[in-house]
Amino acid sequence: MRILCTNDDGIHAPGLQVVEQIARALSDDVWVVAPELDQSGVSHSLSLNDPLRLREVGPQRFAVRGTPTDCVIMGARHILGETKPDLVLSGVNKGRNVAEDVVYSGTIAGALEGTILGLPSFALSQEFSVETRHAPLWETALKFGPQILRKVIDAGVPKNTVINVNFPACAPDQVLGVRVTRQGKRNFGFLKVDERRDGRGNPYFWIGFERLAQTEAPAEGTDLAALAARYVSVTPLRLDRTDEAFSEALASTLK
Repeated sequence: MRILCTNDDGIHAPGLQVVEQIARALSDDVWVVAPELDQSGVSHSLSLNDPLRLREVGPQRFAVRGTPTDCVIMGARHILGETKPDLVLSGVNKGRNVAEDVVYSGTIAGALEGTILGLPSFALSQEFSVETRHAPLWETALKFGPQILRKVIDAGVPKNTVINVNFPACAPDQVLGVRVTRQGKRNFGFLKVDERRDGRGNPYFWIGFERLAQTEAPAEGTDLAALAARYVSVTPLRLDRTDEAFSEALASTLK
């Protein structure tokens, strides 16, 4: 099995080494094509107006000055030649990708691009807590990643579905199990705009995240609830985003 690995944290990110180890637990034919620079939050951005610069950083290991989407396309359509990958792994992201995160995440986008290209694809993310922010518990992803991937691959990944896997922010022996979940929803707006001043007094802005108190427990069956209870969350995400129920209502309304 030929595996293509990418991420959105960049070619030198520790999580990329972790996903490579997970891939090598499944196959000896592992290729890494990752962004030259951190591309967190770029979503499914595709470089159409800028050239892509490619740099070989080691055997079967390449850096692309572009987005995760660019990397998967370059890997599958150019670098790997005639022998296409059998599997795409994107991650392991530093930080969870749940609820609204999936809209912004470059990690999710890398896996989505693999799915668009007709390849079974997984997005892998390691949650961290306030205490583990600077030292995520990568060993949790390392322990549970290979076994989850094997089971899902054996079951068969639907053609238009990407598998989003999130590991909880606890040591491997504290994980209570694995749950198949649906995408959750936060109960508050978590993005903020931070206004600052440069050395000349001119304003500039950072978009960031606010840690606000959760007023309600996350809904049961969601990715948020699984991680809060120390379970690995496995969420199948579909490429087709059609709201079928509302489509039926619209069909009646717009006759």
